[in-house]
Amino acid sequence: MKLINDHAAIKARALPPTDDGFIMLAGEVGSWRGPFASAPIQLAARLAALTAGMEAREVNVFRAVLRPPGEGDEVLAARGLRPARFDLVVLIRTASVEAALELRESAAYKELVETLSAAARRTHQIVADNAGLLGDVDHSRDHCFLFNYFYADDRETLLKVWEYTAGWFQAKTALPNSALMRPVEGEPADYGLVNHASWPNWRTFLPSLIFRPTFRSFVLANFKANGIAAQPIIYRRF
Repeated sequence: MKLINDHAAIKARALPPTDDGFIMLAGEVGSWRGPFASAPIQLAARLAALTAGMEAREVNVFRAVLRPPGEGDEVLAARGLRPARFDLVVLIRTASVEAALELRESAAYKELVETLSAAARRTHQIVADNAGLLGDVDHSRDHCFLFNYFYADDRETLLKVWEYTAGWFQAKTALPNSALMRPVEGEPADYGLVNHASWPNWRTFLPSLIFRPTFRSFVLANFKANGIAAQPIIYRRF
């Protein structure tokens, strides 16, 4: 790992990873106007209805609203990978990876996939474990929710860089939580890690991305120096 501008480095205050399993089902459905997204409300409502009664710890549906600054388009292009432009996401948390794999074979989940696939230009789904944790993401409140789709040739380097960039977000934006999802063996690796987190409102994080010089000179610079594509999208829970 290369650490750029290490005078700004703050390692994240992390918790031990959990045994949770995750299923993430994402789709490109609506339209993007610059950094702003518009996904169909009716489809989001249909997906939410289909998740009712699923055997899981929790299930949430998210609609994208904004793409903040990221890094690494050239990395994706060199690997022949498409950028993440997912404006609808269904996130399912289970007690274990085994439970997530079992749920993915259920009729209810397959209907969910068919419904999204019929409307989407592109879908992406993974079963993942928990590779890093700053705190459980609270979905009971109407917060601003992040999914950051990471790619790197070396996932171990990506994990190390995440520890420091997450530390920056804890220190500069009071980031209260983060659950890092890692696709299990055999799952698509277009995005080697997906970070899910939240903030209470826009003013807790967005000004720092615009006005704090170290966001670019430390966070984005370290992604670039380590060959990492970071594609953050902000969502609201449906």
